[in-house]
Amino acid sequence: MNRFGFILTALGAVAAPLAAQSECSGVPAQAQTICNRAVDAYKTFQPLGGIAISGGNPELGTANGLGGLGHLFATARVNGVKADIPNPDTTQGRISGGVPAPVVEGGLGLFRGMGGGLLSVDALVSATLLPTNIDKLSVDSSATHIGSMALGIGYGARVGILNGPFPIPAVSVSVMRRSLPRVRLGDLKSGDNFEFDTDLNATNVRVAAGLNLLLLQVAAGFGFDHYSSTGHLRFYNNPPLNTTVQTVTVPVTNNRQVLFANAGLSLVAFKLVGEIGYQTGKDQKLSTTYSDFDSTAGHVYGGVGVRFSF
Repeated sequence: MNRFGFILTALGAVAAPLAAQSECSGVPAQAQTICNRAVDAYKTFQPLGGIAISGGNPELGTANGLGGLGHLFATARVNGVKADIPNPDTTQGRISGGVPAPVVEGGLGLFRGMGGGLLSVDALVSATLLPTNIDKLSVDSSATHIGSMALGIGYGARVGILNGPFPIPAVSVSVMRRSLPRVRLGDLKSGDNFEFDTDLNATNVRVAAGLNLLLLQVAAGFGFDHYSSTGHLRFYNNPPLNTTVQTVTVPVTNNRQVLFANAGLSLVAFKLVGEIGYQTGKDQKLSTTYSDFDSTAGHVYGGVGVRFSF
């Protein structure tokens, strides 16, 4: 039994790194390091892109239902999350900075619900607008565009649980499905070691509670995210000649938990709203242990915007 247990332990120790490197198993030995670094960058980017397009609360500053047909809201906001990912250039360092995502969101009341707002229903939509050229990050030319901005669509619904007046909080649950236009990080033609392009789909579940305090609205909540994407990683597989480009296709899924807190200030014609939140981290079994950032850490995110309600 002891010998059998030792064998199982040894097999497990070998299997873990093999699983982490399986994406690059068909890559020549001289390009393995570059391929593994590209996989690490792609896996690190995915949850950052996911929270950037998702944010926390689908309607910043409130958890109230809209109140049935004839009621709607529109929000223009910019989400952002601090990013640390392996740099595709030849420095072997990291890219550190913010990942911005301008988002336009809206909602339409469908059903007022029963007493106290129970089971009220709102339809939710969103549009993520990305500039076509950010440092190291570009948008695929085939992506849907509005002018010079690439477009990602989101849709979902919110169900009210409570809509009570102060001091009873409003409580609601929402589900949304969001997409990010296919983006590319890095550029082989510019001298980078690797590049990748990826789509991104996010499913967001949110539970929010909020209060109206005269001119101030506050809300807080938690949620669960599921991210899925397919990345195409490209690099030269014959360094240092760098004459042959190899493409590796890598599908990735991730689950994360999120927390968020909102505040909104009522002005004459609109509300100024803001959000701060936290996305939990996860060990994605990267091939390299990075000393200049923690790839398993969670991420603080935030957003600011204006909201109109009718």
